[in-house]
Amino acid sequence: MSRQFQHATRGSTPLVGSVLFVGLLVVLAGVVGVAALDAAASQPTPLRPTVLSVDVADETVALTHEEGAPLDVRSLRIRITVDGDELAFQPPVPFFSARGFQPGPTGPFNIAADARWTVGETASVELAGTNRPAISPGARVVVSVYDGETLVAVLRTVAS
Repeated sequence: MSRQFQHATRGSTPLVGSVLFVGLLVVLAGVVGVAALDAAASQPTPLRPTVLSVDVADETVALTHEEGAPLDVRSLRIRITVDGDELAFQPPVPFFSARGFQPGPTGPFNIAADARWTVGETASVELAGTNRPAISPGARVVVSVYDGETLVAVLRTVAS
């Protein structure tokens, strides 16, 4: 009798092993599936690219936010060149009074304004007589806008 019991036990071992193996695979597949869905859900939604435009008249450089996500002006860096030469003093946006610029920039470049630069808003700076090179009619002006170290836009125009 003990011999029959031993034989019956041996026959069930592969069956139990197979059931445990299938159960382990189901649990593992569930964990991988949940992780994959979580990773897919956490992907950031692609934002529309930021589109800015520039207008230069006299000594005033005006930038308009045309399209895209709002920008935090506190993290922006603006670099302006005139006919290939960088301005001696770059605008430290946001500011109220800065070396090389007339006080009171407009829009979000003014420290008293909302720091979020949104679609439709125009921000401008006006060069002071102490900044060089001066902007004269016909001058090629290039404005580079950085968010931290990331280049957001390079804008080119001819001063009117």
